[in-house]
Amino acid sequence: MKEATGLDAAQLASLTDALKSKRVVVVGDIVADEFVYGRVARVSREAPVLILEYDSTEIVPGGAGNAANNVAALGGRATLVAVVGRDVPGRRVVAALHRRVDSRYLLRVGHTPTPVKTRILAGGIHSAKQQVVRIDRGVARPVEPGVRQAFEKAALEAVLRGDAVLFSDYGSGLITPAFVDKARRTLRRAKLAIPVLIDTRYRLLNYAGLTACTPNESEVEHALGVRIDDNLKVLERAGREILARTRMQAVLITRGSRGMALFIRKGPTVHIPIFGTDSIVDVTGAGDTVVSTVALALAAGSSFEGAARLANYAGGLVVMKRGTATVTGEELRDAIDGRGAGLPPSHEASADRRSLGGGGHGPRGSTARG
Repeated sequence: MKEATGLDAAQLASLTDALKSKRVVVVGDIVADEFVYGRVARVSREAPVLILEYDSTEIVPGGAGNAANNVAALGGRATLVAVVGRDVPGRRVVAALHRRVDSRYLLRVGHTPTPVKTRILAGGIHSAKQQVVRIDRGVARPVEPGVRQAFEKAALEAVLRGDAVLFSDYGSGLITPAFVDKARRTLRRAKLAIPVLIDTRYRLLNYAGLTACTPNESEVEHALGVRIDDNLKVLERAGREILARTRMQAVLITRGSRGMALFIRKGPTVHIPIFGTDSIVDVTGAGDTVVSTVALALAAGSSFEGAARLANYAGGLVVMKRGTATVTGEELRDAIDGRGAGLPPSHEASADRRSLGGGGHGPRGSTARG
């Protein structure tokens, strides 16, 4: 096992420039991430709960929408294939898509409500607002046959127009292993050897033969029925098992405060310490940032290690932002050059205080799926 040292800051900075001309087709579940902000007024006399004075509401694209926005924010171009309702959350999600997100394949369905994840955040006048509860609506609603047929037709056309394809499976049933295989065969018939990635929370072992996946450690533990913690031997076995069972070319496991571990078929495991500080604000959607960065980097011709290193910077930056956020190409380059997060050039967190075997199993750098 080794730490990632094969690429210097100049090479990574050059790679960020190469991202700008590439297109990632993002196919999958779109969610309206709703954030309701309030101020703690008092504790209710009716029950031991907080009473909040309403402040504001924000709705932004989550899931595949957030992944597409991340690709665009990094300087690439995204084509989004998803299903969204013609309701208020759906309209607000579409309006919040980045200008470099091509939405021509976005299916807007009148009789299907847009899935919504509502997060209630509360705080005092002089304190940061913290999430106190989340309410999910329609996230796992079954997909109607007619909608699925239209979606799959649009997706199979769109994948032929990209430099990489990212499937985002948030559990609605819209994305299935059978459909991903169909898309892969479509690319093969067209003689398009482009990277194909999967981001999935619940069915990690059901997808096989793709380019890469980026599960977080808890998803790996759930899939294999193991507990990793600080045990690098267990991590090594788990990563190699995921690699073998999914027949991926690469598996990038995000490990919270322990950084990332990259597994490839013919090569040693590469451990990447976390980037940034301990000033974590919010991990919502960080997984979308990581997998989007990897997909865009691979589309630009990066090695797996280079893509993982860029994703490590991007993940470290996005968790310093509130809500479902993105990282810009300029922020990424500044981080690599040492102008972001107060770190020296190409500095990833030192292994003394936050070593591969130390530190808490917190959210840093990894990736809540939501």
